[in-house]
Order: sequence, then C-alpha cells, then structure tokens
Amino acid sequence: MKYQSKEEKLNYLAALNAEALLGGGAARIEAQHKKGKLTARERIELLLDEGSFEELGKFVRHRSHDFGLDKQRILGDGVVTGYGKINGRLVYVFSQDFTVFGGSLSEAYAEKIVRIMDLAMKNGAPVIGLNDSGGARIQEGIVSLGGYADIFYRNTRASGVVPQISAIMGPCAGGAVYSPAITDFIMMVEGTSYMFVTGPNVVKTVTQEDVTSEELGGAQTHATKSGVSHFSCANEVECIKNIRKLLSYIPQNCEETPPAVAYEANDESRPELDAIVPENPNQPYDMREVINGVVDAGSFMEVHKDFAQSIVVGFARLAGKSIGIVANQPQAFAGVLGINSSKKGARFVRFCDSFNIPLLVFEDVPGFLPGTEQEWNAIITNGAKLLYAFSEATVPRITVITRKAYGGAYDVMNSKHIGADMNYAWPSAEVAVMGAKGAAEIIFRKEIAQADDPEAKLAEKVEEYTRKFANPYLAAERGYVDEVIVPSETRAKLITAFAMLQNKVDTLPRKKHGNIPL
Repeated sequence: MKYQSKEEKLNYLAALNAEALLGGGAARIEAQHKKGKLTARERIELLLDEGSFEELGKFVRHRSHDFGLDKQRILGDGVVTGYGKINGRLVYVFSQDFTVFGGSLSEAYAEKIVRIMDLAMKNGAPVIGLNDSGGARIQEGIVSLGGYADIFYRNTRASGVVPQISAIMGPCAGGAVYSPAITDFIMMVEGTSYMFVTGPNVVKTVTQEDVTSEELGGAQTHATKSGVSHFSCANEVECIKNIRKLLSYIPQNCEETPPAVAYEANDESRPELDAIVPENPNQPYDMREVINGVVDAGSFMEVHKDFAQSIVVGFARLAGKSIGIVANQPQAFAGVLGINSSKKGARFVRFCDSFNIPLLVFEDVPGFLPGTEQEWNAIITNGAKLLYAFSEATVPRITVITRKAYGGAYDVMNSKHIGADMNYAWPSAEVAVMGAKGAAEIIFRKEIAQADDPEAKLAEKVEEYTRKFANPYLAAERGYVDEVIVPSETRAKLITAFAMLQNKVDTLPRKKHGNIPL
C-alpha cells in the first residue's frame, strides 16, 4: 500500500474544502441568484463580523442509500453550521442551503443544527437560523421527522435561556415552521419567503380555497394578519441588517444584563412633549411621537409594527441602556386592548423579562375592545395573557399614563397593583373606571331623565364627573401614581428612576412554572 505524502494529504483536504464551498454546484447557485436570493454562505458572510466565522460539520454527509441518495452524497448535506461574532459578540448560526436537495432536512443535517444549539446552551450565546428549506427529506422517511423533533426539543429547552432568532429566506413548510415558531423573533423577506403548515395545493383539495403561496403564508400575510412574523423585510440584505441591529439590544443569555452604549448626560428636557396630547380627550395622536421624544434619538426599533396596531412594542435606549417599550396607540382603534394586541404585548413582555430588559409602559387605554367577535374568540383569556405577563415580570417596570387609564385595562397596563415599580402620570391623565360621559349616564341616569333639559344636565354631570375623577390626582392621593409630572420632564424622571431600579431583586414563589392562560 502506498502512503500519501504530506503534500497529497493537504491537496486532498483543499479539494474537499473547495467542493464543500460549492454546495449543490455552480448551476444551482446561479439559479438561487436568479430568484433574487443569496446562498447559504453569502448570508453568513453578511451576517457575521468579517473573518469571524468558524464552520462546524463541513464534511458531514447523509447516511441514506434509498431512492438514489447513495449517488448524491454532498458535503455539508444542505446546511452550513458554525459560530462567529456580531459586533464582537459570540453567536451560533445555521444557514440552510437550498442548492442541496432543496434545503431539505435529513438525519445528518438535523444533527448539525442540534450540535450548535447544544453548544449555544452550554456557552450562553444566541442562536440564529437562516431558513431556506423545502421541509423534510422525504427519501429518509421517519428519521427526517425525528431530526425535526430533536431540533424542536432544543428550541424549547433553550427558550428563555439564550436568544433565538429565525430568518425565513425561502420556503418554510410543514413541520419546518414549528422550529421558527418556538424561537423569539421571526423575520421574513418579501416576495421570496413564505411559511405555512399546509401548502396551497392541499388547501385547495381539503377546503376548496384557491390561494397562492404568497397570500397563504407570505411576508405581508404573516406581518399583518397572523402576527407570526415580527419583521417584514424588503430584501435579504435588510433582513440580515435587522438581525444585527436587534441583537444590539439583547444580552447574550438570561444570566447577563443587556448591552449598553456610551452616553453623556445632557439637557434631558423635551419641551415638545408638552404639546403632544390634544386637549380634546377623543382626538387621536401618535404614541410613537411620545416614545421618540423620550428615548435616545433614533434608538427605537419597533417590533410587530404592522400587526395589532393598537399597541406598539419595541426596543430602545434610554441614557445608552437597553429597554423594552409597550405602549397603547391612540391612533389605532383609540388604543383599545383586543385579542391580538394583548397577545402581542404579552409575548414581548415575557421576552424582555426572560432576558433582563427593563420595561417602560406608555398608557392611553380606554378599555378592552367590545363585540361578539372578541368575546367568542376569547378576549377574556387572551386579555389575561397580558395581565399575567406583567404580573409575572421581575425586571424593573415603569409606567407613564399620558391620558386615558380606564377600567380593567388600567389594571392590566402595568399598574402598581400588579407589581409596577414606579408609575407616573401627566396632567392630562384620566384614571377612572370609565369615561366621563358613560359614567355620568349611569350614575345620574334618573336625574338626567327627570331634568327639563336632559342634554344640558348630562353635560353638567359629565363636567362634574370629569372634575372629580377624570384626572390623575385621586390616584396620586392613594399612591397608585407616584408623581404627576410635566411631560417635558419625563425623560429626566425615567433616567433617574431606571438608575434607581438597576439593582432590583425580585423573585417569584417557588414552583415548577405557572400556568399562563394560553
């Protein structure tokens, strides 16, 4: 037997590396580019700091022999896995390669993903999945399904331990959608990505509905209708930039505090806030103007922007430190809490609490959305999700009531009664059981009905109720509001309050876990 020389061994290794880099081959790479899509490796290059990627499992091949697979044993087996850095911080990444068997998942492929997820858990760093796969590799049968379950199990075990981000860069169908669904954030690319459990053909057969892939599970569908996607991106480059930006607000794991940027104290007064809330209590305004007026300039990154728009959630910085924001939006349905807005808010609150991100709440809420559609679709249990999430959160929590804080919704929106640390109110705040008109109609019903001029009497009683109750001062007397503040001073007050709370320690009662009303 002739032994290979060192040079031959090195040449062989170089040839294998070159082969692995080609994935499914030049023709399939070209086809990927023609669809407006990057390759798995190009995506990783854009995502990670230059030169930081360390690949694992480059030479892994599948172990199947049926249906001609023994003649197509491609290096890497359709997924590129490894670790690297984003802004100098460790992350683990897998990038599915559609040029190899359409990115379909095999037993060996799943093992590669499981490997980096296990490493991420042991070393306390985020996991990023770049998804572009047709689903299970049918030729492998049950072992492919077993591989998916292995990944789902790791997603669940890692939840709340390390951040998990999914980017949908192509098709994601069948069982493949459940791994992203368990992760913390999902990003989709408009025009080239979609997610659904069953595709258009099956839908047509079973329900007779004629629908396209885009209509059924495209980026806009999931950004606006289902809420499955947290970010809808114009292209893959924007998607990857959003991942990098998102991670800048989030700690590496549940044991760490969020990253901060350098900040130099300045004049924190914001006079423009004094004029934001209209004098007419029924006139809408954009809560984003309040948010942007309070947080560090240009730092607000909205999450779920196009879904359940009566509530606004997202990350920002205050004096350089990362915070999570939950805010009612008077510009959409008067800021009411509905099924979707409650779920949206609850999910975001629980994420922030999992990763030690302080919460800032801006409140202007007239109540819960009424109607048969809401009641029959369980506004009771869905609204309770937001209540549960706030009540369970142990991070620093501050509320600013800008205008309406009515009824049960007042309780739910991070009131002192459910554990908020500090509550401020603007002079325009109305903390009451309900709006003045509705309250007057109930309390003074007989008096109004018997009056010579019922309309004038109603107006008089509305004014009386407003003077007595539709203001923040009774709540301040009771200590439910810590301080009534001038809007322009809000930023300064919040900076001081969050600094005071930075060493807060709070623990939940000893238990396995609670039973959130799912």
